[in-house]
Amino acid sequence: MTMLRGAAAAVAVRCGLGPGPGGGEVAARRCCSAARRREWVPPVGRDSGIVAYNSRSRTKEPLVLAKDRVATWYSCGPTVYDHAHLGHACSYVRFDIIRRIMTKFFGIEVIMVMGITDIDDKIIKRANEMNMSPVALARIYEEDFKQDMAALKVLPPTVYMRVTENIPQIISFIETVIANGQAYATSQVNTDKRHGKDFALWKAAKPQELSWTSPWGKGRPGWHIECSTISSAVFGKQLDIHTGGIDLAFPHHENEIAQCEVYHQCEQWGNYFLHSGHLHVKGSQEKMSKSLKNYITVKDFLKKFSSDQFRMYCLRSRYSSAVEFSDESMDDAKNLLQAISSFIKDANAYIKGQLICDPVREDILWERLASTKVTVKASFADDFDTSRAVAAIMDLIHHGNRQLKAVTKDAGSPRSSVVYGSIISYIEGFFNALGMSFEERQVALRGDNSAVLSNVIDELVQFRTKVRHYALALPEAAETALVEGDAGAKGSKQEEKEKRQQLMRERRPLLEACDSLRENLAAFGIHIKDRAAVSTWEMAEGGGQAEQQAQEKS
Repeated sequence: MTMLRGAAAAVAVRCGLGPGPGGGEVAARRCCSAARRREWVPPVGRDSGIVAYNSRSRTKEPLVLAKDRVATWYSCGPTVYDHAHLGHACSYVRFDIIRRIMTKFFGIEVIMVMGITDIDDKIIKRANEMNMSPVALARIYEEDFKQDMAALKVLPPTVYMRVTENIPQIISFIETVIANGQAYATSQVNTDKRHGKDFALWKAAKPQELSWTSPWGKGRPGWHIECSTISSAVFGKQLDIHTGGIDLAFPHHENEIAQCEVYHQCEQWGNYFLHSGHLHVKGSQEKMSKSLKNYITVKDFLKKFSSDQFRMYCLRSRYSSAVEFSDESMDDAKNLLQAISSFIKDANAYIKGQLICDPVREDILWERLASTKVTVKASFADDFDTSRAVAAIMDLIHHGNRQLKAVTKDAGSPRSSVVYGSIISYIEGFFNALGMSFEERQVALRGDNSAVLSNVIDELVQFRTKVRHYALALPEAAETALVEGDAGAKGSKQEEKEKRQQLMRERRPLLEACDSLRENLAAFGIHIKDRAAVSTWEMAEGGGQAEQQAQEKS
Protein backbone atom coordinates (compact mmCIF):
# COMPACT_ATOMS: atom_id res chain seq x y z
CA MET A 1 0.00 0.00 0.00
CA THR A 2 1.12 3.55 -0.64
CA MET A 3 0.71 6.09 2.13
CA LEU A 4 0.89 9.87 2.37
CA ARG A 5 1.66 11.42 5.72
CA GLY A 6 -0.42 14.23 7.14
CA ALA A 7 0.42 17.64 8.52
CA ALA A 8 0.25 17.79 12.27
CA ALA A 9 -2.54 20.28 12.81
CA ALA A 10 -4.05 21.13 9.48
CA VAL A 11 -3.88 18.53 6.76
CA ALA A 12 -3.68 14.77 7.00
CA VAL A 13 -2.59 13.07 3.80
CA ARG A 14 -1.22 9.58 3.24
CA CYS A 15 -1.04 7.39 0.20
CA GLY A 16 -1.00 3.61 0.22
CA LEU A 17 1.67 1.89 -1.88
CA GLY A 18 2.49 -1.81 -1.90
CA PRO A 19 5.97 -3.05 -1.13
CA GLY A 20 6.46 -4.18 -4.69
CA PRO A 21 5.40 -6.86 -7.14
CA GLY A 22 4.15 -9.10 -4.35
CA GLY A 23 1.27 -6.73 -3.72
CA GLY A 24 0.97 -4.15 -0.98
CA GLU A 25 0.11 -0.58 -0.22
CA VAL A 26 1.64 2.87 -0.28
CA ALA A 27 1.68 5.52 2.44
CA ALA A 28 2.68 9.17 2.28
CA ARG A 29 5.13 10.97 4.46
CA ARG A 30 4.25 14.07 6.37
CA CYS A 31 3.36 16.80 3.95
CA CYS A 32 6.00 19.48 4.33
CA SER A 33 4.35 22.07 2.10
CA ALA A 34 1.05 21.58 3.92
CA ALA A 35 2.80 21.94 7.26
CA ARG A 36 4.40 25.18 6.10
CA ARG A 37 1.14 26.66 4.85
CA ARG A 38 -0.95 28.32 7.52
CA GLU A 39 -2.37 31.52 6.02
CA TRP A 40 -4.60 31.69 2.96
CA VAL A 41 -3.11 33.94 0.28
CA PRO A 42 -5.50 36.05 -1.84
CA PRO A 43 -5.05 34.92 -5.45
CA VAL A 44 -3.99 37.19 -8.28
CA GLY A 45 -6.59 37.75 -10.99
CA ARG A 46 -9.86 39.53 -11.73
CA ASP A 47 -12.42 40.40 -9.05
CA SER A 48 -15.77 38.82 -9.92
CA GLY A 49 -17.80 41.29 -7.86
CA ILE A 50 -18.81 38.47 -5.49
CA VAL A 51 -17.80 37.94 -1.87
CA ALA A 52 -17.92 34.28 -0.82
CA TYR A 53 -17.31 32.43 2.43
CA ASN A 54 -14.08 30.52 1.89
CA SER A 55 -13.59 27.45 4.07
CA ARG A 56 -9.84 27.76 3.54
CA SER A 57 -9.62 31.15 5.22
CA ARG A 58 -12.75 30.66 7.33
CA THR A 59 -14.06 34.08 6.41
CA LYS A 60 -15.72 35.91 3.51
CA GLU A 61 -13.30 36.80 0.74
CA PRO A 62 -13.62 38.62 -2.58
CA LEU A 63 -13.96 35.94 -5.27
CA VAL A 64 -10.97 36.59 -7.53
CA LEU A 65 -10.74 34.50 -10.69
CA ALA A 66 -7.53 33.68 -12.56
CA LYS A 67 -9.19 34.54 -15.88
CA ASP A 68 -11.64 37.38 -16.32
CA ARG A 69 -15.25 36.11 -16.34
CA VAL A 70 -14.14 32.45 -16.35
CA ALA A 71 -14.33 30.21 -13.27
CA THR A 72 -12.69 26.77 -13.01
CA TRP A 73 -14.72 24.58 -10.66
CA TYR A 74 -14.23 21.03 -9.38
CA SER A 75 -17.18 19.30 -7.73
CA CYS A 76 -16.93 16.12 -5.71
CA GLY A 77 -19.44 13.77 -7.32
CA PRO A 78 -21.31 10.72 -6.03
CA THR A 79 -20.08 7.28 -5.05
CA VAL A 80 -22.42 5.32 -7.28
CA TYR A 81 -23.60 2.26 -5.37
CA ASP A 82 -27.23 3.20 -4.57
CA HIS A 83 -29.98 5.71 -5.33
CA ALA A 84 -29.28 9.37 -4.55
CA HIS A 85 -31.19 10.74 -1.57
CA LEU A 86 -32.47 14.16 -0.58
CA GLY A 87 -29.30 15.02 1.35
CA HIS A 88 -27.31 14.62 -1.86
CA ALA A 89 -29.95 16.54 -3.80
CA CYS A 90 -29.83 19.48 -1.37
CA SER A 91 -26.09 19.92 -1.89
CA TYR A 92 -26.19 19.59 -5.68
CA VAL A 93 -29.23 21.87 -6.08
CA ARG A 94 -27.66 24.54 -3.86
CA PHE A 95 -24.45 24.54 -5.89
CA ASP A 96 -26.45 24.50 -9.11
CA ILE A 97 -28.14 27.68 -7.90
CA ILE A 98 -24.74 29.25 -7.19
CA ARG A 99 -23.50 28.24 -10.62
CA ARG A 100 -26.57 29.81 -12.24
CA ILE A 101 -26.13 33.00 -10.21
CA MET A 102 -22.52 33.31 -11.37
CA THR A 103 -23.51 32.69 -14.98
CA LYS A 104 -26.77 34.63 -15.27
CA PHE A 105 -26.26 37.53 -12.86
CA PHE A 106 -22.50 38.08 -13.04
CA GLY A 107 -21.69 36.93 -16.57
CA ILE A 108 -19.15 34.32 -15.49
CA GLU A 109 -18.51 31.28 -17.66
CA VAL A 110 -18.20 28.23 -15.41
CA ILE A 111 -16.03 25.30 -16.44
CA MET A 112 -17.07 22.49 -14.09
CA VAL A 113 -15.63 19.02 -13.68
CA MET A 114 -17.37 16.42 -11.54
CA GLY A 115 -15.59 13.26 -10.42
CA ILE A 116 -17.58 10.02 -10.31
CA THR A 117 -16.33 7.48 -7.76
CA ASP A 118 -17.13 4.24 -9.57
CA ILE A 119 -14.89 1.92 -7.55
CA ASP A 120 -14.59 1.68 -3.78
CA ASP A 121 -15.40 -0.61 -0.84
CA LYS A 122 -19.12 0.21 -0.84
CA ILE A 123 -19.48 -0.49 -4.54
CA ILE A 124 -17.64 -3.80 -4.25
CA LYS A 125 -19.74 -4.86 -1.23
CA ARG A 126 -23.04 -3.96 -2.92
CA ALA A 127 -22.02 -5.65 -6.17
CA ASN A 128 -21.23 -8.86 -4.30
CA GLU A 129 -24.62 -8.70 -2.58
CA MET A 130 -26.37 -8.30 -5.94
CA ASN A 131 -24.19 -10.90 -7.66
CA MET A 132 -22.98 -8.55 -10.37
CA SER A 133 -19.73 -6.88 -11.33
CA PRO A 134 -18.74 -3.62 -9.60
CA VAL A 135 -18.42 -1.94 -13.01
CA ALA A 136 -21.98 -2.88 -14.03
CA LEU A 137 -23.38 -1.76 -10.68
CA ALA A 138 -21.56 1.56 -10.88
CA ARG A 139 -22.82 2.24 -14.41
CA ILE A 140 -26.42 1.55 -13.38
CA TYR A 141 -26.32 3.93 -10.43
CA GLU A 142 -24.29 6.55 -12.28
CA GLU A 143 -27.05 6.77 -14.87
CA ASP A 144 -29.62 6.76 -12.07
CA PHE A 145 -27.85 9.71 -10.45
CA LYS A 146 -27.77 11.66 -13.71
CA GLN A 147 -31.49 11.06 -14.22
CA ASP A 148 -32.23 12.29 -10.69
CA MET A 149 -30.18 15.45 -11.28
CA ALA A 150 -32.00 16.10 -14.56
CA ALA A 151 -35.35 15.66 -12.79
CA LEU A 152 -34.20 18.27 -10.23
CA LYS A 153 -33.11 20.59 -13.10
CA VAL A 154 -29.47 20.49 -12.00
CA LEU A 155 -27.27 21.48 -14.92
CA PRO A 156 -24.77 18.78 -15.86
CA PRO A 157 -21.09 19.64 -15.38
CA THR A 158 -18.98 20.55 -18.37
CA VAL A 159 -17.58 17.03 -18.09
CA TYR A 160 -18.01 13.97 -15.86
CA MET A 161 -14.83 12.00 -15.12
CA ARG A 162 -14.83 8.46 -13.74
CA VAL A 163 -12.14 7.16 -11.43
CA THR A 164 -11.82 3.89 -13.37
CA GLU A 165 -11.05 5.81 -16.57
CA ASN A 166 -8.18 7.68 -14.90
CA ILE A 167 -6.18 4.87 -13.28
CA PRO A 168 -2.94 5.52 -15.26
CA GLN A 169 -3.10 9.20 -14.30
CA ILE A 170 -3.68 8.28 -10.63
CA ILE A 171 -0.67 5.94 -10.63
CA SER A 172 1.48 8.66 -12.21
CA PHE A 173 0.25 11.18 -9.64
CA ILE A 174 1.21 8.86 -6.77
CA GLU A 175 4.64 8.25 -8.31
CA THR A 176 5.26 12.00 -8.35
CA VAL A 177 4.22 12.35 -4.71
CA ILE A 178 6.65 9.55 -3.82
CA ALA A 179 9.41 11.15 -5.90
CA ASN A 180 8.83 14.38 -3.99
CA GLY A 181 9.52 12.52 -0.76
CA GLN A 182 6.04 12.58 0.72
CA ALA A 183 4.87 8.95 0.28
CA TYR A 184 6.16 5.48 1.12
CA ALA A 185 5.35 1.82 0.55
CA THR A 186 4.16 -0.53 3.28
CA SER A 187 2.75 -4.02 3.56
CA GLN A 188 -0.13 -3.13 5.89
CA VAL A 189 -1.51 0.38 6.31
CA ASN A 190 -3.09 -0.28 9.67
CA THR A 191 0.05 -1.69 11.27
CA ASP A 192 2.91 -0.08 9.33
CA LYS A 193 1.92 3.58 9.42
CA ARG A 194 4.81 5.90 10.20
CA HIS A 195 2.45 8.56 11.50
CA GLY A 196 -1.09 8.46 12.86
CA LYS A 197 -2.39 10.87 10.21
CA ASP A 198 -1.08 8.86 7.24
CA PHE A 199 -3.67 7.43 4.86
CA ALA A 200 -3.77 5.13 1.84
CA LEU A 201 -3.22 6.39 -1.68
CA TRP A 202 -3.15 2.93 -3.24
CA LYS A 203 -4.81 -0.06 -1.64
CA ALA A 204 -3.72 -3.64 -2.23
CA ALA A 205 -6.39 -5.79 -3.87
CA LYS A 206 -8.10 -8.53 -1.92
CA PRO A 207 -8.58 -11.91 -3.60
CA GLN A 208 -10.89 -11.76 -6.64
CA GLU A 209 -11.46 -8.00 -6.24
CA LEU A 210 -11.44 -5.67 -9.22
CA SER A 211 -7.88 -4.33 -9.45
CA TRP A 212 -5.30 -2.68 -11.66
CA THR A 213 -1.60 -3.36 -12.08
CA SER A 214 0.71 -0.78 -10.52
CA PRO A 215 4.39 -0.51 -9.52
CA TRP A 216 3.25 -1.61 -6.07
CA GLY A 217 1.27 -4.63 -7.16
CA LYS A 218 -2.37 -5.09 -8.04
CA GLY A 219 -4.76 -2.75 -6.27
CA ARG A 220 -6.98 0.29 -6.62
CA PRO A 221 -6.91 3.97 -5.65
CA GLY A 222 -7.61 5.28 -2.17
CA TRP A 223 -10.45 7.72 -1.76
CA HIS A 224 -8.67 11.09 -1.56
CA ILE A 225 -6.17 10.62 -4.39
CA GLU A 226 -8.85 10.28 -7.09
CA CYS A 227 -10.19 13.84 -6.79
CA SER A 228 -6.69 15.33 -6.62
CA THR A 229 -5.72 13.51 -9.80
CA ILE A 230 -8.87 14.24 -11.78
CA SER A 231 -8.99 17.94 -10.94
CA SER A 232 -5.25 18.30 -11.64
CA ALA A 233 -5.57 16.45 -14.94
CA VAL A 234 -8.04 19.07 -16.18
CA PHE A 235 -7.09 22.28 -14.40
CA GLY A 236 -3.44 21.74 -13.50
CA LYS A 237 -2.27 23.63 -10.43
CA GLN A 238 -4.73 26.47 -10.94
CA LEU A 239 -8.22 25.84 -9.53
CA ASP A 240 -10.60 28.65 -8.62
CA ILE A 241 -13.43 26.83 -6.82
CA HIS A 242 -13.84 23.44 -5.14
CA THR A 243 -17.23 22.40 -3.74
CA GLY A 244 -18.80 19.62 -1.73
CA GLY A 245 -20.84 18.88 1.38
CA ILE A 246 -19.55 20.10 4.75
CA ASP A 247 -18.83 16.48 5.72
CA LEU A 248 -16.11 16.42 3.03
CA ALA A 249 -14.20 19.40 4.44
CA PHE A 250 -12.15 17.08 6.64
CA PRO A 251 -10.44 14.84 5.95
CA HIS A 252 -11.26 14.58 2.23
CA HIS A 253 -10.68 18.13 1.07
CA GLU A 254 -7.81 18.74 3.48
CA ASN A 255 -6.11 15.66 2.09
CA GLU A 256 -6.75 16.74 -1.49
CA ILE A 257 -5.06 20.05 -0.75
CA ALA A 258 -1.98 18.41 0.75
CA GLN A 259 -1.62 15.89 -2.09
CA CYS A 260 -1.96 18.54 -4.79
CA GLU A 261 0.46 20.98 -3.14
CA VAL A 262 3.03 18.17 -2.95
CA TYR A 263 2.36 17.11 -6.55
CA HIS A 264 2.43 20.63 -8.03
CA GLN A 265 5.07 21.90 -5.60
CA CYS A 266 2.94 24.98 -5.00
CA GLU A 267 2.09 26.98 -1.90
CA GLN A 268 -1.69 27.09 -2.47
CA TRP A 269 -3.88 24.76 -4.52
CA GLY A 270 -7.61 25.44 -4.77
CA ASN A 271 -8.26 29.08 -3.95
CA TYR A 272 -11.85 28.83 -2.71
CA PHE A 273 -13.55 25.90 -0.99
CA LEU A 274 -17.34 26.19 -0.66
CA HIS A 275 -19.24 23.73 1.51
CA SER A 276 -22.99 23.13 1.70
CA GLY A 277 -24.70 22.52 5.03
CA HIS A 278 -26.32 19.25 6.02
CA LEU A 279 -29.97 18.44 5.51
CA HIS A 280 -31.54 17.16 8.73
CA VAL A 281 -34.77 15.26 9.12
CA LYS A 282 -37.18 17.20 11.38
CA GLY A 283 -36.64 16.42 15.04
CA SER A 284 -33.19 14.96 14.50
CA GLN A 285 -29.74 16.50 14.80
CA GLU A 286 -28.34 13.84 12.49
CA LYS A 287 -27.76 14.50 8.81
CA MET A 288 -29.72 12.54 6.23
CA SER A 289 -27.51 9.65 5.13
CA LYS A 290 -27.62 6.08 3.90
CA SER A 291 -25.52 4.82 6.80
CA LEU A 292 -28.09 6.14 9.29
CA LYS A 293 -30.97 4.76 7.19
CA ASN A 294 -32.94 7.99 7.66
CA TYR A 295 -33.01 9.04 4.04
CA ILE A 296 -35.63 9.74 1.36
CA THR A 297 -34.59 8.93 -2.20
CA VAL A 298 -34.92 11.62 -4.84
CA LYS A 299 -37.35 9.44 -6.78
CA ASP A 300 -39.65 8.96 -3.78
CA PHE A 301 -39.52 12.67 -3.00
CA LEU A 302 -40.52 13.63 -6.55
CA LYS A 303 -43.62 11.45 -6.29
CA LYS A 304 -44.96 13.91 -3.73
CA PHE A 305 -43.28 17.23 -4.53
CA SER A 306 -42.02 18.99 -7.64
CA SER A 307 -38.47 20.03 -8.48
CA ASP A 308 -39.53 23.70 -8.33
CA GLN A 309 -40.87 23.19 -4.82
CA PHE A 310 -37.59 21.66 -3.67
CA ARG A 311 -35.59 24.42 -5.35
CA MET A 312 -37.69 27.04 -3.55
CA TYR A 313 -37.05 25.13 -0.31
CA CYS A 314 -33.31 25.41 -1.00
CA LEU A 315 -33.54 29.10 -1.96
CA ARG A 316 -35.04 30.02 1.40
CA SER A 317 -31.80 29.36 3.31
CA ARG A 318 -28.11 30.07 2.85
CA TYR A 319 -26.33 27.30 1.00
CA SER A 320 -23.80 26.86 3.82
CA SER A 321 -26.37 26.49 6.60
CA ALA A 322 -27.88 23.26 7.90
CA VAL A 323 -31.57 22.93 7.04
CA GLU A 324 -34.40 20.90 8.50
CA PHE A 325 -36.59 18.92 6.15
CA SER A 326 -40.26 18.31 6.91
CA ASP A 327 -43.63 18.36 5.19
CA GLU A 328 -44.25 21.70 6.89
CA SER A 329 -41.14 23.25 5.40
CA MET A 330 -42.13 21.94 1.97
CA ASP A 331 -45.64 23.37 2.43
CA ASP A 332 -44.05 26.76 3.10
CA ALA A 333 -42.16 26.49 -0.18
CA LYS A 334 -45.35 25.44 -2.00
CA ASN A 335 -47.24 28.42 -0.57
CA LEU A 336 -44.55 30.82 -1.77
CA LEU A 337 -44.72 29.35 -5.27
CA GLN A 338 -48.49 29.64 -5.25
CA ALA A 339 -48.33 33.28 -4.16
CA ILE A 340 -45.89 34.08 -6.97
CA SER A 341 -47.94 32.19 -9.53
CA SER A 342 -51.18 33.88 -8.42
CA PHE A 343 -49.61 37.33 -8.73
CA ILE A 344 -48.36 36.59 -12.23
CA LYS A 345 -51.80 35.33 -13.27
CA ASP A 346 -53.54 38.41 -11.81
CA ALA A 347 -51.01 40.80 -13.37
CA ASN A 348 -51.48 39.10 -16.74
CA ALA A 349 -55.26 39.39 -16.35
CA TYR A 350 -54.84 43.11 -15.60
CA ILE A 351 -52.69 43.65 -18.69
CA LYS A 352 -55.25 41.83 -20.85
CA GLY A 353 -58.08 43.97 -19.47
CA GLN A 354 -59.66 41.01 -17.70
CA LEU A 355 -59.07 42.51 -14.25
CA ILE A 356 -60.47 46.00 -13.73
CA CYS A 357 -58.75 48.08 -11.03
CA ASP A 358 -58.57 51.64 -9.78
CA PRO A 359 -55.81 53.83 -11.28
CA VAL A 360 -52.35 52.47 -10.44
CA ARG A 361 -49.54 54.51 -8.83
CA GLU A 362 -46.97 53.70 -11.47
CA ASP A 363 -44.24 55.80 -9.85
CA ILE A 364 -44.34 53.62 -6.72
CA LEU A 365 -44.14 50.39 -8.69
CA TRP A 366 -41.29 51.58 -10.94
CA GLU A 367 -39.37 52.64 -7.84
CA ARG A 368 -40.02 49.28 -6.14
CA LEU A 369 -38.90 47.37 -9.23
CA ALA A 370 -35.64 49.32 -9.48
CA SER A 371 -34.98 48.88 -5.76
CA THR A 372 -35.66 45.13 -6.00
CA LYS A 373 -33.12 44.72 -8.80
CA VAL A 374 -30.46 46.45 -6.71
CA THR A 375 -31.25 44.37 -3.63
CA VAL A 376 -31.21 41.09 -5.56
CA LYS A 377 -27.81 41.81 -7.13
CA ALA A 378 -26.38 42.90 -3.77
CA SER A 379 -27.77 39.77 -2.08
CA PHE A 380 -26.21 37.47 -4.63
CA ALA A 381 -22.90 39.33 -4.38
CA ASP A 382 -22.93 38.70 -0.61
CA ASP A 383 -22.07 34.99 -0.50
CA PHE A 384 -24.98 34.07 -2.78
CA ASP A 385 -27.65 35.07 -0.23
CA THR A 386 -30.69 33.60 -1.95
CA SER A 387 -33.00 33.96 1.06
CA ARG A 388 -32.58 37.74 1.02
CA ALA A 389 -33.06 37.87 -2.74
CA VAL A 390 -36.30 35.85 -2.58
CA ALA A 391 -37.54 38.10 0.24
CA ALA A 392 -36.97 41.12 -2.03
CA ILE A 393 -38.99 39.46 -4.80
CA MET A 394 -41.84 38.69 -2.39
CA ASP A 395 -41.83 42.31 -1.21
CA LEU A 396 -42.13 43.47 -4.82
CA ILE A 397 -45.08 41.10 -5.30
CA HIS A 398 -46.68 42.44 -2.12
CA HIS A 399 -46.59 46.00 -3.45
CA GLY A 400 -47.79 44.87 -6.87
CA ASN A 401 -50.73 43.03 -5.32
CA ARG A 402 -51.74 46.05 -3.22
CA GLN A 403 -52.71 47.90 -6.38
CA LEU A 404 -54.39 44.97 -8.12
CA LYS A 405 -57.68 45.36 -6.27
CA ALA A 406 -60.60 44.44 -8.50
CA VAL A 407 -63.50 46.87 -8.85
CA THR A 408 -66.92 46.04 -10.26
CA LYS A 409 -67.28 49.06 -12.54
CA ASP A 410 -64.81 50.27 -15.14
CA ALA A 411 -64.25 54.00 -14.69
CA GLY A 412 -62.48 54.19 -18.04
CA SER A 413 -59.07 54.91 -16.51
CA PRO A 414 -56.02 53.95 -18.60
CA ARG A 415 -54.33 50.73 -17.54
CA SER A 416 -50.70 50.72 -16.37
CA SER A 417 -49.83 47.67 -18.41
CA VAL A 418 -46.17 48.48 -19.03
CA VAL A 419 -45.09 48.58 -15.39
CA TYR A 420 -46.87 45.30 -14.61
CA GLY A 421 -45.41 43.75 -17.75
CA SER A 422 -41.94 44.81 -16.58
CA ILE A 423 -42.49 43.35 -13.12
CA ILE A 424 -43.72 40.03 -14.56
CA SER A 425 -40.78 39.90 -16.94
CA TYR A 426 -38.28 40.51 -14.14
CA ILE A 427 -39.82 37.97 -11.76
CA GLU A 428 -40.06 35.28 -14.43
CA GLY A 429 -36.51 36.03 -15.55
CA PHE A 430 -35.27 35.82 -11.96
CA PHE A 431 -36.70 32.36 -11.37
CA ASN A 432 -35.90 31.08 -14.85
CA ALA A 433 -32.27 32.05 -14.26
CA LEU A 434 -32.30 30.00 -11.05
CA GLY A 435 -33.76 26.91 -12.74
CA MET A 436 -37.49 27.42 -12.14
CA SER A 437 -40.42 28.30 -14.38
CA PHE A 438 -43.29 30.69 -13.81
CA GLU A 439 -44.39 31.25 -17.37
CA GLU A 440 -48.16 31.28 -17.63
CA ARG A 441 -49.52 27.96 -16.31
CA GLN A 442 -46.21 26.19 -16.98
CA VAL A 443 -45.58 25.69 -13.26
CA ALA A 444 -48.56 23.45 -12.84
CA LEU A 445 -48.89 21.64 -16.13
CA ARG A 446 -46.33 18.91 -16.67
CA GLY A 447 -45.95 16.09 -19.14
CA ASP A 448 -46.12 15.79 -22.91
CA ASN A 449 -49.83 16.75 -23.07
CA SER A 450 -49.62 19.90 -20.96
CA ALA A 451 -50.24 22.26 -23.89
CA VAL A 452 -53.34 20.30 -24.93
CA LEU A 453 -54.65 20.28 -21.35
CA SER A 454 -54.13 24.03 -21.04
CA ASN A 455 -56.13 24.69 -24.23
CA VAL A 456 -58.93 22.37 -23.10
CA ILE A 457 -59.22 24.18 -19.76
CA ASP A 458 -59.18 27.55 -21.56
CA GLU A 459 -62.13 26.48 -23.72
CA LEU A 460 -64.00 25.05 -20.72
CA VAL A 461 -63.56 28.23 -18.68
CA GLN A 462 -64.64 30.43 -21.60
CA PHE A 463 -67.78 28.35 -22.11
CA ARG A 464 -68.53 28.47 -18.38
CA THR A 465 -68.05 32.26 -18.45
CA LYS A 466 -70.70 32.64 -21.16
CA VAL A 467 -73.14 30.42 -19.27
CA ARG A 468 -72.46 32.30 -16.03
CA HIS A 469 -73.04 35.69 -17.68
CA TYR A 470 -76.31 34.42 -19.07
CA ALA A 471 -77.36 33.07 -15.67
CA LEU A 472 -76.53 36.42 -14.01
CA ALA A 473 -78.41 38.29 -16.75
CA LEU A 474 -75.46 40.64 -17.19
CA PRO A 475 -76.11 43.62 -19.52
CA GLU A 476 -75.06 41.93 -22.76
CA ALA A 477 -77.02 38.76 -21.85
CA ALA A 478 -80.07 40.76 -20.70
CA GLU A 479 -80.09 42.90 -23.84
CA THR A 480 -80.14 39.75 -25.96
CA ALA A 481 -83.08 38.39 -23.97
CA LEU A 482 -85.01 41.66 -24.35
CA VAL A 483 -84.48 41.74 -28.09
CA GLU A 484 -85.72 38.18 -28.37
CA GLY A 485 -88.74 38.72 -26.04
CA ASP A 486 -89.89 42.25 -26.86
CA ALA A 487 -87.69 44.26 -29.21
CA GLY A 488 -89.70 47.44 -28.66
CA ALA A 489 -89.67 47.40 -24.89
CA LYS A 490 -87.36 49.98 -23.33
CA GLY A 491 -88.91 50.52 -19.93
CA SER A 492 -87.43 52.37 -17.04
CA LYS A 493 -84.30 51.40 -15.08
CA GLN A 494 -86.54 49.98 -12.39
CA GLU A 495 -88.28 47.78 -14.90
CA GLU A 496 -84.89 46.63 -16.25
CA LYS A 497 -83.77 45.80 -12.71
CA GLU A 498 -86.93 43.82 -12.01
CA LYS A 499 -86.59 42.07 -15.35
CA ARG A 500 -83.00 41.05 -14.53
CA GLN A 501 -83.98 39.73 -11.12
CA GLN A 502 -86.73 37.65 -12.72
CA LEU A 503 -84.30 36.27 -15.30
CA MET A 504 -81.77 35.39 -12.56
CA ARG A 505 -84.43 33.45 -10.65
CA GLU A 506 -85.38 31.53 -13.76
CA ARG A 507 -81.72 30.79 -14.60
CA ARG A 508 -80.56 29.97 -11.07
CA PRO A 509 -79.92 26.27 -11.89
CA LEU A 510 -77.38 27.37 -14.52
CA LEU A 511 -75.52 29.52 -11.97
CA GLU A 512 -75.51 26.65 -9.48
CA ALA A 513 -74.07 24.38 -12.18
CA CYS A 514 -71.30 26.94 -12.83
CA ASP A 515 -70.49 27.09 -9.10
CA SER A 516 -70.49 23.31 -8.87
CA LEU A 517 -68.06 23.03 -11.79
CA ARG A 518 -65.73 25.56 -10.13
CA GLU A 519 -65.77 23.58 -6.86
CA ASN A 520 -65.23 20.24 -8.61
CA LEU A 521 -62.25 21.54 -10.58
CA ALA A 522 -60.76 23.04 -7.41
CA ALA A 523 -60.56 19.52 -5.97
CA PHE A 524 -58.11 18.75 -8.76
CA GLY A 525 -56.07 21.90 -8.19
CA ILE A 526 -57.68 23.96 -10.99
CA HIS A 527 -58.90 27.21 -9.47
CA ILE A 528 -61.30 29.47 -11.39
CA LYS A 529 -61.46 33.13 -10.41
CA ASP A 530 -64.72 34.87 -11.32
CA ARG A 531 -64.40 38.58 -11.98
CA ALA A 532 -66.87 41.19 -13.16
CA ALA A 533 -66.30 40.70 -16.86
CA VAL A 534 -64.37 37.48 -17.25
CA SER A 535 -63.16 34.39 -15.44
CA THR A 536 -59.53 33.26 -15.27
CA TRP A 537 -57.96 30.05 -13.99
CA GLU A 538 -54.76 28.75 -12.47
CA MET A 539 -53.53 25.40 -11.25
CA ALA A 540 -52.24 24.98 -7.72
CA GLU A 541 -48.72 23.69 -7.10
CA GLY A 542 -48.82 19.99 -6.31
CA GLY A 543 -52.35 19.44 -7.65
CA GLY A 544 -55.58 19.43 -5.71
CA GLN A 545 -56.99 17.52 -2.77
CA ALA A 546 -58.46 14.73 -4.91
CA GLU A 547 -55.16 14.17 -6.70
CA GLN A 548 -53.21 14.11 -3.43
CA GLN A 549 -55.63 11.61 -1.87
CA ALA A 550 -55.32 9.36 -4.91
CA GLN A 551 -51.52 9.47 -4.65
CA GLU A 552 -51.64 8.61 -0.96
CA LYS A 553 -53.90 5.59 -1.60
CA SER A 554 -51.60 4.36 -4.35
